[in-house]
Amino acid sequence: MQVSTFDFDLPAGLVAQAPPAERGTSRLLVFDRAGGPLAHAGVADLPAFLRVGDLLVVNDTRVFPARLLGRRVPSGGAVECLLLGRIDAERWDALMHPGQKLRAGERVVFEGPGARLEAEVLERRFYGRRVIRLQAPGGDVDAAIDALGHVPLPPYIKRPDRPEDRERYQTVFARHRGSVAAPTAGLHFTGAILAALEAAGVERTSITLHVGYGTFKPVRTEVVEEHRVDEERYEIGDTAAAAINRARDEGRRVVVVGTTTTRALETAVRESDGCVRPGAGVTGLFIYPGFDFRVVGALLTNFHLPRSSLLMLVAAFAGRERVLAAYEEAVARGYRFYSYGDAMLIL
Repeated sequence: MQVSTFDFDLPAGLVAQAPPAERGTSRLLVFDRAGGPLAHAGVADLPAFLRVGDLLVVNDTRVFPARLLGRRVPSGGAVECLLLGRIDAERWDALMHPGQKLRAGERVVFEGPGARLEAEVLERRFYGRRVIRLQAPGGDVDAAIDALGHVPLPPYIKRPDRPEDRERYQTVFARHRGSVAAPTAGLHFTGAILAALEAAGVERTSITLHVGYGTFKPVRTEVVEEHRVDEERYEIGDTAAAAINRARDEGRRVVVVGTTTTRALETAVRESDGCVRPGAGVTGLFIYPGFDFRVVGALLTNFHLPRSSLLMLVAAFAGRERVLAAYEEAVARGYRFYSYGDAMLIL
């Protein structure tokens, strides 16, 4: 399958650079896999499109301010560091710039009012990747990161982060710290929308998948099947596993919020005897057309990049030609794309 068949024209002006003025006011394109016409609504109308007994599954990961700006010691040269994930108490996987100059043994300091972090490069990897030791003399590393760090906005948002991004690039149900990117389909929810869903008889549960920088990894191959996605850690609690299995056993629809939740659930069901087992795991699952969905019955997702693995996942669930036709209509109607953009509900 050729990657080029997942291309489409997207005007740069439709790439959302900021969230809507008020959370929960984005537009919603409703896609019926049974062949019905597209419907145009708002995310606040979501309860009208779901039904009593549906189980909504969200990703409750929490984004941390993983982008650090510092200086080399002793030269004072500027350094930018993106913390990709914690390895253990002191060691982190990081992406550093300028990567070619930072060899093992190099030291970097990040500091500001009331906080200081000291980093030592332990191991040099490819494409600017490093293993670093990160310490906060006399303090807590996580607290120092929170004080000094910047929200790691996606590369297609062409502006510096702002103070309000700390709240808006975070879902209202974010609980477990660990992501460098938001599970963006979840950004649309408000307390009022969640309450309306509950009143409409929609059950809700949450799992955790920590979104890594690989979510922005472009597909560089020409053939879809040759692409590999980066692994991400997930955890499914006892309550969530029981709710998901109960809904499946009773023939109720599992409505999944986001591609991250989709990958975690479809991985978990494949690593057991056909049910979703509680516990922690790692997923490197690449979903593209021809994939057999075993858990997901409906999907809420944002609009994705041309030729991206996330667009391929959506096409696997709803059909490539019909998805691209829906995207064409979304472009024509001025829907906003990507992380801070509008949403699509696939039923």
